Amino acid sequence: MEEVGVLIVGAGPAGLATAACLTQFSIPYVIVERESCSASLWRNRAYDRLKLHLAKEFCELPHMSYPADAPTYIPKSLFVKYLDDYIERFNIQPKYLTSVESSAYDNDKKCWSIVAHDMVGCITINFIAKFLVVASGENSAENIPVIPGLHSFPGEAIHSSRYKSGKSFSGKSVLVIGSGNSGMEIAYDLATHGANTSIVIRSPIHVMTKALIRLGMTLAHRVPLNLVDNLLVAAANFVFGDLSRHGITMPKVGPMILKSKTGRSAVIDVGTVGLIKQGIIQVRGSISKIMGNIVKFQCGEEISFDAIVFATGYKSTANMWLENGESMLNDNGLPTKEYPNHWKGENRLYCAGLARRGLASIAVDAKNIANDIKSVIASISG
Repeated sequence: MEEVGVLIVGAGPAGLATAACLTQFSIPYVIVERESCSASLWRNRAYDRLKLHLAKEFCELPHMSYPADAPTYIPKSLFVKYLDDYIERFNIQPKYLTSVESSAYDNDKKCWSIVAHDMVGCITINFIAKFLVVASGENSAENIPVIPGLHSFPGEAIHSSRYKSGKSFSGKSVLVIGSGNSGMEIAYDLATHGANTSIVIRSPIHVMTKALIRLGMTLAHRVPLNLVDNLLVAAANFVFGDLSRHGITMPKVGPMILKSKTGRSAVIDVGTVGLIKQGIIQVRGSISKIMGNIVKFQCGEEISFDAIVFATGYKSTANMWLENGESMLNDNGLPTKEYPNHWKGENRLYCAGLARRGLASIAVDAKNIANDIKSVIASISG
């Protein structure tokens, strides 16, 4: 049995940011992480060429800036180093290889009862916590859609979390399923490494440049979002032209409003659109079924592929271990309340990094949570 003031579940950027903010107020906490390292998604499940899609000023964690000489768009290796420096700066000491198995609120004792498994010592730890912070992330588990016949595919079929580089796919026919930032960038990486690349684009998407998104996020603090969107859409049309004839249609809602309402980000082009226009990357529609190495599309086309990469995102697993969290999370393990009021539930339950708004939102969540915990403690002691 271990009694703690605050238990933080997850040592990704959200958990680390919350820990740092609590440290600023000298509030004791324990942070547990099921993996053997912090930020395992960034260290172990991100492709080699990944850079942060937003400019560095929108991607800082609380109370620590990037080095002055850091590039505008931070590469994966530099971001991991930033996290390591962050951990050292705030003396964050996660309990690694500690997996939370269940958590429930005890109404009589007015605290959270958490059961965790220490994978190193093969023992069970029972935590009693006054405050519980869910920072296990939106990206806890791979999301692979159900496609009829997928089990019959003889080639390599991997989630984007296991994709590192296009080198090993040179000369092969590869289908990328998913047209978010990861899917579009993986398609580009595959094509530039000599793979015969196709990408499934089923839904309308906004395609922007990094500069346009940086401009939009800067203006969003001063100008109504609909005006920002009008500017971004006009500029994107000027830069990319009409992409509908290449299989890419634009949503009716502008990129900034779409992000604020649904969490869906615009795609930041890294060169993929140019390769699509040249016919080097083929755009495909929805899949109806897979028959061995043949993928049948709803348009009737049947095409043979050697490999499939699922860039179909992730899902939260918080609901698998969290009971009594209905005030904060829905059946998908995501916040029930809209941003910016999503981070707080009942009974001193909080979540950080689940608003689908990236690192900028994580910093806001962490500060809100620490401030709220500080005020609750002050009201109790007063």
